Amino acid sequence: MNYVYILQSERKQRYYVGYTGDLEKRLQEHNSGKVRSTKAYKPWKLAYKESFIDKAPAYKREREIKEFKSGIKFKALIKEAWLSGRWRRS
Repeated sequence: MNYVYILQSERKQRYYVGYTGDLEKRLQEHNSGKVRSTKAYKPWKLAYKESFIDKAPAYKREREIKEFKSGIKFKALIKEAWLSGRWRRS
């Protein structure tokens, strides 16, 4: 299984969008400081995910979300996910 995910920093108002084949391992890497681009904003929590059987559609979806990150479409995705219960509140 492949995942597109959005992490939310627990300290700052920051989000990170990525994709991976092992979501638990990748979250651990973000929180342990192994990912240079997210190191300064840890700890991170998983806020949203989408599952894909194949890698190519997951990568395509990640690129799509990154294109509208922090803009109107990104905020709409977050709002829709929150309202539908797919946004993780914990």
